[in-house]
Amino acid sequence: MFVLGITGSVGMGKTTAAQAFARAGYSVFDADATVRALLAHDASAIAAVKRTFPAAVRGGTVDRTALAGLAFDDPAALARLEGLLHKRVRQRERRFLADAKASGARLAVLDIPLLFETGGEKRVDAVLVVTAPAAVQKARVMKRPGMTAHRFRAMRARQMSDREKRRRATYVIDTGGEKRNMLREIRRLIKMLEREARPSFNKSPLQARKKQK
Repeated sequence: MFVLGITGSVGMGKTTAAQAFARAGYSVFDADATVRALLAHDASAIAAVKRTFPAAVRGGTVDRTALAGLAFDDPAALARLEGLLHKRVRQRERRFLADAKASGARLAVLDIPLLFETGGEKRVDAVLVVTAPAAVQKARVMKRPGMTAHRFRAMRARQMSDREKRRRATYVIDTGGEKRNMLREIRRLIKMLEREARPSFNKSPLQARKKQK
């Protein structure tokens, strides 16, 4: 089974790209959605958060807005939160890949925002990086509920630069233009992957350009 990682900096279009693979019938592991599920439904994760961030848990429920205020503007607090959650996310990722392989899937997709930052590229066969101009990125992110300029800068600061991600990528797709153009490039990539049982990434099959090693 071939494992494709999708990543990119905040606001670059990872979700849209991953959804395109899901619509094509491929199983997609969404790391962000997994974190949300853990915080909403996993008793052990909620208990761990309560021990570390008691003000963020009320009536057995994690207040994600309160948790963000406590953790995301404080690097040390964020590191503690990530320590609580990353092991659990990895366990679910391994279960997802095992299930996909058992089902006979030829391709599985991992949508992981911090793929490079956490060494996740070692767990995939190729990496698709989505990118957009900085102005487009900022405009997208600032539309999110509760987002501030300070928080946006903090999020970017903890992520590898877009330039470095593009340098390390197998494929790069620009999402800064019209959405239909991005989706067309993703469909072309999917078709290439479908044609080959074990895709050869020594080829340059599409405008979503192959990065040279």
